[in-house]
Amino acid sequence: MADKNRSQWDLGRFIDTLTYFEVFPLLNWVQQLIKGRPSDHGNLPNGGTNVGVILVAGATGGVGKRVVSRLLAAGHQVRALVRDIDRARSILGNDVDLVAADITKPETLNPMVMANVKALICCTAVRVQPVEGDTPDRAKYNQGIKFYMPEIVGDTPENVEYQGVKNLVTAAAQYLPPGNERLIFDFTHPSAELKTIWGAVDDVVMGGVSASNMQLLENTAVFAGNVSTANSGGFASVRTKNFQPPFDLSGYEGVELRVKGDGQRYKLFLRTDTKWDGVGYSYSFDTVDNTWINIRVAFKDLVPVFRAKVLQDCPPIDTGRVASFQLMLSKFEYDGALNPKFSAGGFALHIEYIKAYGAETLPQFVLVSSAGVTRPGRPGINLDEEPPAVRLNDQLGGILTWKLKGEDSLRASGIPYTIIRPCALTEEVGGKELILEQGDNIRGKISRDDVAELCVRSLEQSKARNITLEVKSGENTANDMNWQQLFSHLQPD
Repeated sequence: MADKNRSQWDLGRFIDTLTYFEVFPLLNWVQQLIKGRPSDHGNLPNGGTNVGVILVAGATGGVGKRVVSRLLAAGHQVRALVRDIDRARSILGNDVDLVAADITKPETLNPMVMANVKALICCTAVRVQPVEGDTPDRAKYNQGIKFYMPEIVGDTPENVEYQGVKNLVTAAAQYLPPGNERLIFDFTHPSAELKTIWGAVDDVVMGGVSASNMQLLENTAVFAGNVSTANSGGFASVRTKNFQPPFDLSGYEGVELRVKGDGQRYKLFLRTDTKWDGVGYSYSFDTVDNTWINIRVAFKDLVPVFRAKVLQDCPPIDTGRVASFQLMLSKFEYDGALNPKFSAGGFALHIEYIKAYGAETLPQFVLVSSAGVTRPGRPGINLDEEPPAVRLNDQLGGILTWKLKGEDSLRASGIPYTIIRPCALTEEVGGKELILEQGDNIRGKISRDDVAELCVRSLEQSKARNITLEVKSGENTANDMNWQQLFSHLQPD
């Protein structure tokens, strides 16, 4: 007598699962040969990809355009805040997201400009040129060697250096995520890659008939389908392809998911093993029907399992190489125990994001200011020994005074920051050793290349958080700069 709980098994879907995840490379080759499908082999998702946008203000300036170039080279998503899109495109190229805005007009710093921003680098400055005029490409001003009597053209230092910076700081405070988190999957802003890396791994691989998928909607992802216990099945899941390189989440405490479920209990798996049928580190979480909740999964609470059986002697997860993620609805918990919240039939789990949490806080706002901002009016200053900006502060509309007030607005904001005060900027080739000091007594010069590199590196260093520093170039070429050591002697404000 036939088993009443048997349903027809879908061999085609089984083969599709194996080929999607390239379980047997030969099978992929045969399918491509028969069906003429293009190969995705070698186009694995990159765990080193940086999710979230770094906003660069002043992106077409001498330092700003170099910052943009370095961020792109490091794999960051970059958004350039500019006033003239066409001009900016001619300077920055086609790989940058350009948004038209003006920091002196706070209404332009709207949600479209600030969406998905995880950090900012502000390189804005008033326009200064020689009194006698300059070339269209500002050759006299940019060379930074010969002194030309300067003048301010265009907007005032008060509007740009203070009020504009303050406007940008105020906007950033509304939109920046916590500085100790790393966004892994942002389903509210799905990228092209995100649409191709999640595939179904249902009980069809064990002879069952459950079916699911991951749908990317406008502002959320939905893990949905129908789970059936027919054919001794009872699970549905979606899993990413293996990331190459894997995610390095060392230094974080765990991962957080924002989900809206249907009252059932789901599982999250993280895997360090790239094998198809390897060890998974699992965590079960309950959902509340039709309600958004945040689920925090500490790495120490992950359970090592193999085919729903707990591995007692397995080492803790290596958070430095997380190769894949998986979401599952199953009738089983572990070691034969049943999921007490399981219900066969249709299901849906909405997900807004998955992120790592609990790392050391990094700077999220880098402000390029200027050496000398505290010197105008300082007792005991010999103006004859000071740079032109200090001597001419009043004639230049109080440029350094307003820069200092702009700095103060950032310090008071609560945003983790780095304030960089470079000495005289030059167009010389970068790569020199950097001399960092505090107290605003330094004199010298520095390449715009090196200032841009310092801006980008500051975002990576917890030792750079909430510090103000002055910087100039040394005499020697720098080889293999130790950035952590460079910041280690500096004191927080």
